[in-house]
Parts: sequence; structure tokens; C-alpha cells
Amino acid sequence: MSTKIYQLEQNESYALIDWLGTDLVQENYEELELAVRLLFKKDYTNMILNIAKVQNLDGFGVSAIRKATKICTNELGLFVVVCKVDDVVDRLDQAKIDNLTIMNSIQEGVDAIYLNDLENDFEDESDANTDEYGIDGSDLGEDY
Repeated sequence: MSTKIYQLEQNESYALIDWLGTDLVQENYEELELAVRLLFKKDYTNMILNIAKVQNLDGFGVSAIRKATKICTNELGLFVVVCKVDDVVDRLDQAKIDNLTIMNSIQEGVDAIYLNDLENDFEDESDANTDEYGIDGSDLGEDY
């Protein structure tokens, strides 16, 4: 009998993947990919991966995090990794993953997601004031 390697927590704004093991490596990285795919199918574009317990992260684990980050950012969401283990954070930094957000706590990750959502909403509103040529007509007045 295998033990569950992660725990999911979902709310309307984001999903939390709480990684329970101390390794995110070749033997179990597919579990993370499956969790991300499952959440994406449920329309989650904001995800937090808590790997605070992880001591060992190999290339397969990094690759899974890279894929998850790309999936979320392609949909204007955010994939946040929560980790305080210096060796793991250094490994992720060395991987140079585009748009990867690393935070020290789950609460910081939640805050980052809310800020990202606010930025996206603000950009949507400012885009609504531009025409097909990218000209902002909000200051042209009512006569235009």
C-alpha cells in the first residue's frame, strides 16, 4: 500500500498542493504533474506548491515545476512554490524557470496570487479603453 505523497486544498481563488514527502525526484515527480493536470482541468490557474519538507529535488522535480509554472502563466495565473530550504531554492534558481515565484510561506503565496489577479483585472480594464489600434480613447471626452 502506498501512502499519499501530497494533499490538495481547493478554494475559489487558488489550489494548494501540500507535498508531504521529503523528495521531489524521478520516482515521484509524475504525482505532481498529475495533481497539476487535475487542478487545471478544474479550471485552476493559480496554484501553490508547498515543498517546505522537501530536502531532495532533482531534474525531474524541477521539470515538473517548470511545466506547472508554464501551464499557470499561459492562462495569466500564478504558480507559487513555497520553500525555505536553501539547497532546494538554489536548485530552482539555477534552473532559471521563467515566471517562477518562490515564497517563504503559504500566506505570502496567497498574497502574491491576489496581487497577480488584481494586476490582471487592472490590465483588462485599461485594455477596454483602447481601440483596435491601441489608442487610449478614455481622455477624448464624450464628443469623440
